[in-house]
Amino acid sequence: MNQTQIRLNRYSRGFHIITNDILDQLGELPEIGLLHLFIKHTSAGICINENADPTVLSDLNQWFNENVKENEPYFQHTYEGPDDMPAHIKSIITGCDITIPIRNHQLALGTWQGIYLGEFRNSASGRELIATVISDN
Repeated sequence: MNQTQIRLNRYSRGFHIITNDILDQLGELPEIGLLHLFIKHTSAGICINENADPTVLSDLNQWFNENVKENEPYFQHTYEGPDDMPAHIKSIITGCDITIPIRNHQLALGTWQGIYLGEFRNSASGRELIATVISDN
């Protein structure tokens, strides 16, 4: 088993494909195993989705913003601005971890799959993830 802390650069609000950011910081993967990624934040999330058509990213962003709106009068947790509580809700929807099989020293993602960062704050700093590679090798 191997564990690495991954630091992502600052991303703007929205969804971003970060597969290459992850791979660049992982190093060589074992022949077979599992990669578990955990994001250490409550106002961003990670998930797997379409990596070919950029309209998926914008459509997801539009849906999230339409369905989890800022400035709702019932939000009490607004200490860090109007995007604070909506960011926490959105992170629950996307989740804080994913597990991906490793096969032939590569992530066994489907043809159209990529790792997404959901950045839900208007002005966030870089994000940190813990990457754990589990393998018999």
